[in-house]
Amino acid sequence: MPPIEQRTIEMEVRRGGVLAARFLAMGSPCEILLATTDEALAARSARLGAGEAWRIERRFSRYRADSVVAALNASGGRAVAIDAETQRLFDYAAHCHELSGGLFDITSGVLRHAWKFDGSDGVPDPEHVRVLRARVGFERLQRGTGAVTVPEGMEIDLGGIAKEYAVDRALEVIDAADRAQPPTLVNFGGDLRANRSMHAAPWQVAVEPTDRGAAPALVLELGSGALATSGDAHRYVERGGRRYGHILDPRTGWPVANAPRSVTVAAPTCVEAGTLCTIAVLMGARAEAFLEDFDAAHWIQR
Repeated sequence: MPPIEQRTIEMEVRRGGVLAARFLAMGSPCEILLATTDEALAARSARLGAGEAWRIERRFSRYRADSVVAALNASGGRAVAIDAETQRLFDYAAHCHELSGGLFDITSGVLRHAWKFDGSDGVPDPEHVRVLRARVGFERLQRGTGAVTVPEGMEIDLGGIAKEYAVDRALEVIDAADRAQPPTLVNFGGDLRANRSMHAAPWQVAVEPTDRGAAPALVLELGSGALATSGDAHRYVERGGRRYGHILDPRTGWPVANAPRSVTVAAPTCVEAGTLCTIAVLMGARAEAFLEDFDAAHWIQR
């Protein structure tokens, strides 16, 4: 993927009076759809939405040496000052950790040093996983107002929140710029949030199948609100006829046992939808029961 500074936005006309802006952010193909034929308005909105996505990537990507996450991970156990936005994300991560009974853990990203979910048969050495697992534990972070201390050897990974947060923020900055904003759909790698005027038709959204090349699992109508999907269609390893999905159980360091192949959740915001998806997968065989307890609209493929 090219550096953020070199990325561009491609505009194209879609049928039904829709203009689409396509770009790359956070390791995903992204698009912003606007139900308008006003090319100047669409271009302005696209620049705002893409700009916000790139800003969040700069700040919170674990792959950028100048990000907040990189500074925390390189702190050597020293306290690092954080701003209000970062504080909110950490507070939300703490909420998710509690809600999931400790399964949603932003310190479990260190396990990626063992797991490479590239579609190969590269299952790691169990000893390597065991050693890394000792460096996982959200409760070991020291969090205060305006500062976080990450113990030496541990790492933070906000990947389970940041993309969904970027979807929400992209739509919010677009909406804030123009009260006459046309119906808009923000889609970052299959995580979506939409708005529409009272009289506009809903967006037609296809849910990706678990097997590549298959027909969409289902097609949903999305008005205002968000959809997120988590599954193993793209990020996995496979050996001996067993597919290992990319969501790891922080208690074991291994992919969740008996997890659904795919979970899709509808919610008011993309952050909420994405969180519920991830926790549902982490719940394994209890995914359906977890989502039903929250009365969340959901679709599960096993």
